[in-house]
Amino acid sequence: MLGVFSSSIVSPPEELVAAGSRTPSPKISSKALVNRFIGNNASAVSMQIGDDVQLAYTHHNESITHPRSFAVKDEIFCLFEGALDNLGSLKQQYGLSKSANEVVLVIEAYKALRDRAPYPANHMVGHLIGNFAFVVFDKSTSTLFVATDQHGKVPLYWGITADGCVAFANDADLLKGACGKSLASFPQGCFFSTAVGELRCYENPKNKITAVPATEEEIWGAKFMVESPAIITATP
Repeated sequence: MLGVFSSSIVSPPEELVAAGSRTPSPKISSKALVNRFIGNNASAVSMQIGDDVQLAYTHHNESITHPRSFAVKDEIFCLFEGALDNLGSLKQQYGLSKSANEVVLVIEAYKALRDRAPYPANHMVGHLIGNFAFVVFDKSTSTLFVATDQHGKVPLYWGITADGCVAFANDADLLKGACGKSLASFPQGCFFSTAVGELRCYENPKNKITAVPATEEEIWGAKFMVESPAIITATP
């Protein structure tokens, strides 16, 4: 799956911008990236949302246990890969039909988060149990919401294209060829929301997330890590 967003939707992460400028390498535009994705996947489906968002996905080579899905409802678009272990109980919680799948559930969970503001964003993702990665775009508010599971079982990567767009994909090689060193693995157990304005760990939302510059040999430009909280000991 692939989601590409212009700088009017999301500002490129400073750490990835810095990584790309340290070691310049060939990059391509967001349009060329989408075309490459479609060219590499004959069964790919793509869509343009206004002038600032492009989404694409394919069922080609997907995992049986981690299928990909796409849905749109009330101008909320969602790309989802993986499976939720507690889907049944969550469907009851959100009043969904028995036939509802994970991608529909995530849209409903996002709507509840949006409409109950200031409902904590980490609560929306924190009660999802399973292996997953998803990208949600709310056209009505121009909001982007991205998250992965706590164990990183479904990989997700993000990078910056030559024209300054932020791209998310489950294929590292696809982004490597498009984003150069402005590329990183999306940290597990974290979410990124343009409404919140930063990357956060949903299990420990107060813990700071830092980006460590990668070595020359790695394809990544930076590695995002959740810092452990400081331990204060009492002096006798």
